[in-house]
Amino acid sequence: MKLLRRTALPIALCAALAAAQPKPPSSVRLYVFDCGHLVSGNPKALLDRGVTTTDMSVLAYLIVHPRGTLLWDTGVIPDELIKPEGTTEARATVHTTLRGQFAAIGYQPSDITYLALSHYHYDHSANANEFAGSTWLVHQAERDAMFPETPPATPINGAARYSALRNSKTKIIEGDYDVFGDGSVVIVATPGHTPGHQSLFVNLKKTGPLVLSGDLYHYPAERTLKDFTPLGNLGNPQQEVVSKAKMEAFLKAKHAQLWIQHDILANEKIKKSPAFYE
Repeated sequence: MKLLRRTALPIALCAALAAAQPKPPSSVRLYVFDCGHLVSGNPKALLDRGVTTTDMSVLAYLIVHPRGTLLWDTGVIPDELIKPEGTTEARATVHTTLRGQFAAIGYQPSDITYLALSHYHYDHSANANEFAGSTWLVHQAERDAMFPETPPATPINGAARYSALRNSKTKIIEGDYDVFGDGSVVIVATPGHTPGHQSLFVNLKKTGPLVLSGDLYHYPAERTLKDFTPLGNLGNPQQEVVSKAKMEAFLKAKHAQLWIQHDILANEKIKKSPAFYE
């Protein structure tokens, strides 16, 4: 009897754990997580060009594929600093933890197959350390910028919040990269804002094809005012122009929507998790 009890307990425990894990969907799903908002650090330049709403949304995205999961960006304030009433840090305000939004749909960080950051800036990478157990998909130029051989004189803003990625399982990608091998989720190389900046193409069965912009664009006005660079000379503006031209051609070829991640007005209308797009 003792032997039977010792055998049955692990089996029951394994069954419970298996039941708790989300089942892979039959087609790609996209969950959108609310990670707060940012107040513009340079509103006058925006107002002068006709941008009347200068605050920016901060989002993270979970792509659930039949072959695995991909987390795209990780927010602006680490979960451990977020209080029940909300937390403001510098120009950012966040009310809901990323981990809590994961739990609401049955996921935890260990369920994430791949992590990809549009880029390493603090408002896209705050919870990156929580996903160091995933395979990190990154361009070499971006990784080099994040972990330079010679430490910079001025520490990179938010670097401690992605420091665990230095030793995580990493796949260095080159150019555009098909994450699951079927064309449904493709990382699009769009350098300029940072050396290895990237955007994400997701082809959904019902919603259709769309692109998550990262910081290739911050406001819709950047697509119509061709000389409009709201962040001035941050990064490599000439390279960014080339990437924007590539993206416009890509959107046209794929008949895809562009979801500008910082567009707070458009993102107010987007369904947030636990709802999803498919």
